[in-house]
Amino acid sequence: MSELPEPTDADAVGDLGDEVDESVELAIAAAQVADAKKATDVLVLDVGDVLSITGYFVVASASNPRLVRTVAEEIEAALKERFDRSPVRTEGQREQQWILVDYGDVVVHVFHETQREFYAIERLYGDVPRITWATGEPEDSSLSSDGDDR
Repeated sequence: MSELPEPTDADAVGDLGDEVDESVELAIAAAQVADAKKATDVLVLDVGDVLSITGYFVVASASNPRLVRTVAEEIEAALKERFDRSPVRTEGQREQQWILVDYGDVVVHVFHETQREFYAIERLYGDVPRITWATGEPEDSSLSSDGDDR
């Protein structure tokens, strides 16, 4: 079994330019808003090396459909205010089970807990770096050595 990569600090991005720096900042801000709105299991995944369509995934869970919608709406409002960015597209608002908010360089996935468990998106990208976005976040992102986060 391969070891999971260590989380990447936002400052460790290096001199890849302002666009990458803003992308990391946008992803971290989205994660912080999700956490503040009581989303759970919030992750920021650096998927840029494995996906050509985006650089970062923000993945969060919510316990009920109303909270799924609220978290997605608050992320959208906060990123508009702070970065003057609107999503390129959003999907899933009507169903409120998995709302995808696509900013191009960052894609936010807000899942109802049952949908997140079913799709297990973070397991699909278990080998990508995880961005440390919260103070006191565990360095191993709470993953066991087999990559299962339960």
